[in-house]
Parts: sequence; C-alpha cells; structure tokens
Amino acid sequence: MTQSADTVFAHTTVLLEPTVAMVLGVHSLTKLDKHSVSGVYVDATFGRGGHSRLLLQYLADDAKLIVFDKDPQAIAVANELAAQDDRVLVVHDSFASLNRQLDRLGIAQVDGLMADLGVSSPQLDDGSRGFSFRHDGAVDMRMDTTTGQTVAEWLSVVSTDELADVLYQYGEERHSRKIARAIKAMDSYHSTLQLAEVIKQAHPNWQKGKHPATQSFQAMRIFINNELGDVESFLQQSLTALKADGRLAVISFHSLEDRLIKQFLQKHSRGRYEEDEHLPIPPVRPKYFGKPARIAPSDDEVKQNPRARSAWLRGAVRTKQEYGQA
Repeated sequence: MTQSADTVFAHTTVLLEPTVAMVLGVHSLTKLDKHSVSGVYVDATFGRGGHSRLLLQYLADDAKLIVFDKDPQAIAVANELAAQDDRVLVVHDSFASLNRQLDRLGIAQVDGLMADLGVSSPQLDDGSRGFSFRHDGAVDMRMDTTTGQTVAEWLSVVSTDELADVLYQYGEERHSRKIARAIKAMDSYHSTLQLAEVIKQAHPNWQKGKHPATQSFQAMRIFINNELGDVESFLQQSLTALKADGRLAVISFHSLEDRLIKQFLQKHSRGRYEEDEHLPIPPVRPKYFGKPARIAPSDDEVKQNPRARSAWLRGAVRTKQEYGQA
C-alpha cells in the first residue's frame, strides 16, 4: 500500500489557531461561526496544510483559498486537498511570485495573507532532502527539488571566503572562517552526516543542547533557496496584494527573518523610511499598515512541540492608503 504524501512524516503546525485568527481579524476563533467568512485568502507556505485546513473550516462556500509552495511533496498534499475542496487553488511556486500568480489567476487583491516560514517536520525528518544533520542523505537542501543548484553542487565550486561569508551572514556563525576551511578540505559532499561531523570537529565552541552544525546548515539552506530575498519580495508585494483592511500574518523561526518582518511592519505602520533618517525635518509619509501585533507560542505549545520555541507570529491590518500615493 502506498502512503499518501501527507502521512509519511508527522508534522505539528505551529501557532495554528493564533495565525488563523489573525488572518481572519479576530482575537479568538470562538468569535466566528464555521463557514461564515467570504473572500479570497492566501496560504503562502502550504507545507502540510495545517493552517489551510483550519482556515477552510471558517471560510464560506463562496470563498477561495490560494495555496503556494515550492516543495513538490507539499504540492502533492495540496492537490489532494484541492481534489476534495473546490475552494482551494494550488500554485507550485515561491511566494516571491505572489502578484504574478494572482494576476495569472485573475485576482486583483486578497483579504488575507498568511505564511509560515519554518522548515516543516517532513522536510527535516526526511534525510533524503538534505536538511538534517541527524538523518543521513544527499547534501541537497533545495525547497524545490525540481530546479536549481544543490548545496553539494555549490560547495564543490564556491570559494572558502564566499562560503565563510554565507555561514556568517545567514547563520550568524562566529566561527565561519574555520568551519569554511574544514568544509572545503572535504573530498566530496555526498553525506549530510559526514558534512555535519566535519563542522562539529571544526567548531571550537559548542553551545549546550545545540548541535554545532545547526547554524551552518541553516545558513546554507537559506542561501541556496534565497529565503531572505523571497521574504523581502513577499512582504513588499503584500502592500499591493492586500485589500484595504486585509490582514497579514507571518510566522518566523530565526532572527534574520523575524528582523525583516519586524522592520517592514514598523516602517510601513509608522511612515518612517530609511532615506528620511538624517533629514532635519522628516516628511510626512503614508502609513500602509496599522499597529503591528506580535504573538509567541504558549508554554503548553512549546512543551508539546519543542520546535515551536523559537517561533514568532507577527502581523498587521492593511490601511486604506493606496500604495504609492502620499
């Protein structure tokens, strides 16, 4: 018997109810009746569909939910859901293509955008994907395994200096130079466990309870998938994709992504921009979002799902200010 794409590996959705409540504009889902909300919503990172499935419980029959993902395995799960629910439209693409794909579907703007920027448990636990330093597999790390360069291919050609820069910039790894030299001294890059062991041996200062390869693996994954660039593009496109009073809800798991989201929402909710910082009298700028909200997982959630401990949910409501107009 062949297992379906969503049952091979278990996945626990982080900040499930708070995210859906935020994108629907309520403090608690108990305030809403099931199947009562019309409109068009986007789950920009479908994963295994936890947020989407809960959101669908509150969407009316005439609503639409557009789900994006780069991962072919996630798309297989999304297609199964769409076959059962005609409110669901599936897009195999990065959320960095948000506006282009909405245009293709004939959708001008949406009522809500949600995204979970974390790597899913199926991706982490499946050694063949190359994300894990605990399960052996090819050094791949691509979110979309149908296109692009693998980490192994990149490591075979990158210079030691550029590798060190990537480890430092995207992994905030203080020992990036030493680790980069050790990686480049390897004969091949066929095994994630071998790569993790080389990093472990090269790392001079292990943090208790944290594998010494954690930050280096994070850095290589972020780089090879252009994750920060995609997040920046997605956030910028939310300015035009969201209707007035539309809601944005984004979960991040590490400081680099969280900082991007925080700064984006602060800038567009306060009307304060970098180019104005040194002016004696800053001009009045438009405010495209209301006051941002920030939510952390509860203690109970972290206890039940330790992978939630570093998560932050941030979001805000789009103002009526049309983008680009003062």
